[in-house]
Amino acid sequence: LEEIDQDIHVRHAHAFDPLGLGVDTTLDSSGSYNLRSGKDKDDHLYSPQIIVALQQATRTGDFKKFKEYTAMVDDETRPHTLRGLLDFVFDENGGIPLEEVEPVYSIVKRFKTGAMSYGSISEEAHKCLAAAMNQLGGKSNSGEGGELPERLSSEYCSAIKQVASGRFGVTSEYLVSAKEIQIKMAQGAKPGEGGHLPGKKVYPWIAKTRYSTPGVSLISPPPHHDIYSIEDLAQLIYDLKNANHNADISVKLVSEAGVGTIAAGVAKAGASVVLISGYDGGTGAAPRNSIHNAGMPWELGLSEAHQTLMKNGLRSRVRIETDGKLMSGRDVAIACMLGAEEFGFATAPLVTMGCMMMRVCNLDTCPFGIATQNPELRKRFSGKPEYVVNFMRFIAEELREIMAHLGIRCIDDLVGRTDLLKKRENSSAPRGKLVDLSNILAHPYQGTCCYHKQDAYNFELEKTVDEKVILPKLHHNLISGEPGQVEINVSSTDRTVGTRFGSEVTQRFGNSLQEDTFRILCNGGGGQSFGAFLPKGVTMVLSGDSNDYFGKGLSGGKLVVFPPKESRFQPEENIIIGNVALYGATSGKAFINGIAGERFCVRNSGALAVVEGVGDHGCEYMTGGIAVILGKTGKNFAAGMSGGVAYVLDINHDLYRKVNKGMVSIETLTEPYDIKQLKEIITEHYQATSSPLAKKIRMDFDAFVPQFKKIMPNDYRKMLDTISSLEKKGISKQEAQIEAFYQNTKR
Repeated sequence: LEEIDQDIHVRHAHAFDPLGLGVDTTLDSSGSYNLRSGKDKDDHLYSPQIIVALQQATRTGDFKKFKEYTAMVDDETRPHTLRGLLDFVFDENGGIPLEEVEPVYSIVKRFKTGAMSYGSISEEAHKCLAAAMNQLGGKSNSGEGGELPERLSSEYCSAIKQVASGRFGVTSEYLVSAKEIQIKMAQGAKPGEGGHLPGKKVYPWIAKTRYSTPGVSLISPPPHHDIYSIEDLAQLIYDLKNANHNADISVKLVSEAGVGTIAAGVAKAGASVVLISGYDGGTGAAPRNSIHNAGMPWELGLSEAHQTLMKNGLRSRVRIETDGKLMSGRDVAIACMLGAEEFGFATAPLVTMGCMMMRVCNLDTCPFGIATQNPELRKRFSGKPEYVVNFMRFIAEELREIMAHLGIRCIDDLVGRTDLLKKRENSSAPRGKLVDLSNILAHPYQGTCCYHKQDAYNFELEKTVDEKVILPKLHHNLISGEPGQVEINVSSTDRTVGTRFGSEVTQRFGNSLQEDTFRILCNGGGGQSFGAFLPKGVTMVLSGDSNDYFGKGLSGGKLVVFPPKESRFQPEENIIIGNVALYGATSGKAFINGIAGERFCVRNSGALAVVEGVGDHGCEYMTGGIAVILGKTGKNFAAGMSGGVAYVLDINHDLYRKVNKGMVSIETLTEPYDIKQLKEIITEHYQATSSPLAKKIRMDFDAFVPQFKKIMPNDYRKMLDTISSLEKKGISKQEAQIEAFYQNTKR
């Protein structure tokens, strides 16, 4: 505290002149964000000299030059990090021969690239990272922006597919292509904030991949709206495991005090990997006040997570990964000794591809073609997969050298070996001597302390309705592609019905099937996540009701729900499905003969949905698709809605009180196109559900038209109008979309 008090007094003296001595109190730039020269300026981990050295080493494939780079990074005279205050306890006998240490090709399989979305970085950079990691046998991370369909079966397929709160581009096909599916709970550089892609970077091709509106900023909700407890997280993990039973499920957490308890919950929820993300990474899209004032070093969170899992007998269930400015083999070695088995790199691979840390990632003006979507700037991209491959191999080679000096033969034997770490006694940083590292190094070595496959969580998928009934009965149809139908009974304990079958359909046929190729007729109460991620060609008809997360991530399939024939209640007056229905739906149809709970169609980005009433927060964050509400809505309707259209039957003429008008307008139905489309949708709803309300509206449709309101996002309307006016001038649709994007983003 005494040292902090001194800092405050020094800064105060620079800012004020209470004695009127004529002291210059002009605020000086310390170089916190952009590098500044001078003795009192902030030092940066990535100095110009370090950047140049790294690029020279990786582009020439020269390991000697790489050692010069790491010598600057690991310079103990300039400790920037907690790991900079640590040193190794090398083997007194000189260690072991380098040849006895785990080989490079094995070590690099533990390496990953950080989650950087297609949208935040260019297609060229995104593909370069994927190609490099696939060549190595490591894993690249797609980030939260989806991936182009043509990449999913190519060398450019990202092995890790991220599922964030915005669910951008999360389809059945996207999930099936993954080796690992990562649930992003938060980002290390800005915990508590959702991902943000500025509108000027949402070009038409990015909007298409994300199922959104070009030129409109994309902000992920701060929370996942299907996760409000550890049990909800367990449900999402279960959903994703059904969507791709071969993939590992990882959960990305932020380094913070108490993260160990959360990591224990994640392990119990069934995750295979826990990622502890440090505050040093992911600053490209972080607000400036978050870059230096939010998050914590990965050293703190990693050690706490590892120790907590060890104490609770959970360590062998999961692999621990960490990221956040890992720059050298020394960094990786210390991370491993603090408990990590897998390691993520993001900034360094970008630097090897040409990044010079201009810090304009959010402005779409990156002069090196990396953090931009501008076609002209992208032409400047000079990165190659070989550069990233060289970096990863050099890191592994340097790690091997350290392991040899420590007397350690394989990575698994290095995990958790805090007994081989000590605090640097001769640290040149005065403040460094005051830092207590005892908690980080607290847990003594107690034998094996890493992941064991036999201890992994058992999801018991073989006991699901899909595995026991649906897949066996439709086995021959799956092989031949011929239409098939099965009828089953379900109960509220049957979770994620249809998802496992849907994943097989996607794997075999992609999006090539016709609607209603496979029909699954269900009777009873559908459990949570009924029909989640259902692909095109599969129709599920439920005579009964369903719990929360109905139709989550709908990917082209069709869902129909209506009360049992023997029921006597009025469907339009009763809730038939739970909360958060159709969360993140990208395409498909849903016809619901009854009322839905809260957050109906949250983040809908392409599905057609008809329902006869909704709770609060309906159509929240919607970016595409059509929602037809044939009844009352709750409060805060259409909050954050930036795309798509909602038609609402406003019998009581009180909708204006319930709509969040921040981004949308309320219109009456006057356009013939809207009236015709609405009538066709209601007719299809009636044909699917035999809804009494739909029948009533159809019989006297013209009388009901004046009572319907159209909810239209303002930016979406502006974009459509601009495209329409350009097309009338004879411009092709594709060119009109690009020109409209430029006009509406004032470029």
